[in-house]
Amino acid sequence: MLILLQRLSSPAKYVFHTLVAYWKVVAVLAAINIVEIYYHIKDYKITRPSANLDPPFYTGCQTPILNTTARANATMMMLARNSDAGGAVASVKSIQEQFNDNFHYPWVFLNDEHFSGEFMKEVTSAVGGNAEVSFHSISKDMWGFPEWIDQERAQKAMHGMESRKIYNAGKESYHHMCRFQSGFFYDHPALTSYKWYWRVEPDIQLTCAITYDPFVSMDLNNKVYGYTIALWELGKTVPSLFRKLSDYKLRKHIPTTTIWTAMVDPSWAPLPIRRFILPWLRNRDARGNLWNMCHFWSNFEIADMDFFRSREYRELFQLLDQDGGFYYERWGDAPVHSLAAAMLLKAEQLHHFSDVGYVHSSLQYCAYESKRDAFERGRLVPGSKEERGEMLGCNCKCDEGIEIIGSTCFNRIRSTVM
Repeated sequence: MLILLQRLSSPAKYVFHTLVAYWKVVAVLAAINIVEIYYHIKDYKITRPSANLDPPFYTGCQTPILNTTARANATMMMLARNSDAGGAVASVKSIQEQFNDNFHYPWVFLNDEHFSGEFMKEVTSAVGGNAEVSFHSISKDMWGFPEWIDQERAQKAMHGMESRKIYNAGKESYHHMCRFQSGFFYDHPALTSYKWYWRVEPDIQLTCAITYDPFVSMDLNNKVYGYTIALWELGKTVPSLFRKLSDYKLRKHIPTTTIWTAMVDPSWAPLPIRRFILPWLRNRDARGNLWNMCHFWSNFEIADMDFFRSREYRELFQLLDQDGGFYYERWGDAPVHSLAAAMLLKAEQLHHFSDVGYVHSSLQYCAYESKRDAFERGRLVPGSKEERGEMLGCNCKCDEGIEIIGSTCFNRIRSTVM
């Protein structure tokens, strides 16, 4: 190599040394980039705790005796329309049979219109004499376009989303519902006297018996938000939601929780691409990282409404409401609740009702525990049949004819607590 270099002319030597210097610079920059990306990715690594911070409240069955514990200030709540009578009755019967015939918590039914006599008669009969039932309408200030929304723009946006086949995006009432469930239900006069609520949807089914009081158990274990199902949101329904919330988090200097980290997939791209290109894409933050779309399915949630009534949550909702994404996009209450909980709560304040089997529409969660070897591999909630152990709950069933929710989001989120 040295002899060859000596034989080169002066211009050739200059070119050779220039190329060597150039590739040295490239190599140094590449090394710096690799190191920077490594530490960027490392910031999003989740370290599993040494002990389970969120075990089931009970496993198996027990004799439900209501007077063995103080009763919680809680209610079952369903938002329904008169046309939902059949589905509402089915849900009520399932909840009463599997839980509330023993615990006698009241029911509150809400509707943006007045309930018909037939609806109230059928639902009251389904509840039976074991719980109080009340029916209420929602006022226009909680259900409808706020004054700052450009309704013409909103209608055009809805039609555009409908043409792109975004689920329910063309239905004005659906947008009103998502806004109500995100920011107003906890202030409805029928609910203000309660601390805890269990949201129930029409056409759901519990596939395990609940022989303990979930409200009291949540309170005793310092839990704030409980869910059964974690799954992917459809990215095209909420293209700017994650960016709005992550920017808000940054402005408010809100510390990053492990549950927030669990919902973020860090970008492997070099820093310039992450900072100047990726943030323009949907569902990414200002650092170019992607929301992995994992969220809690809010059609089942048991929660402390003081969380939603807190100053922090109210400020967050007001930001979103003023932005208009409930109408210009199709922001759902499920991703709003999920990202708010991830931002404002510690992972151990959330509870997965892993012992409660649940069916909604064409999807279900089955209350299997993971076999030991699968658990040690990080399969905290089993996916395949080979990973499934015993049922955690009481008298559980699992209908193999109904699609079982995948375990990816469960395992990502559960890694923060076990």
